Amino acid sequence: MAIADAHISATLAAYLERFPEEAAGLAEPALLLRQGRDFASRWTFPMHVTVGALLVRGEAEILLVEHRAYGLLLQPGGHLEPADTTLIGAAVRELAEETGVDTDAVLPVSYSPAYIEYGRVPARPDKGEPEHHHLDIGFAFTTVRAEIGRVQEAEVTGAGWYSLPMAERLVGPRVARAVGTPGRSG
Repeated sequence: MAIADAHISATLAAYLERFPEEAAGLAEPALLLRQGRDFASRWTFPMHVTVGALLVRGEAEILLVEHRAYGLLLQPGGHLEPADTTLIGAAVRELAEETGVDTDAVLPVSYSPAYIEYGRVPARPDKGEPEHHHLDIGFAFTTVRAEIGRVQEAEVTGAGWYSLPMAERLVGPRVARAVGTPGRSG
């Protein structure tokens, strides 16, 4: 069963309880979620939900992918699938699909999102997508021994481990949340 809008909305509400300073920037997606229009589907416009995975190895490195469509370094992640039943499970699935990382070597830092971002996505006529927004819900994970396997070449051109300061410069402040998420387990 697909992830329900009510679950996404509750996740956003709980996140905003932890980070109330982000409420203004997330007001529009919160309003859209209350309308209940199957935001787990990548074909729901003007917004749908995506997930991200911030994987920290040890205390010093984070895994980033070279995103083919955007030409940027980003955390692994992507659209929800109809078979996904939890947001964190979808993030783990995307992590494994895009990087080939063995998920048995990965542990969640917290079951609460490390970040939620709302961003505009340009139109992609080749995929039949108008300009729209992603509500990206990201989770932090930790590993001691995970290694990059076979990357999903249709979506990423490569993957690599980056120092936390370098990753934060490349990707943004959400990287700091990968190591600073409340409830981090060693």
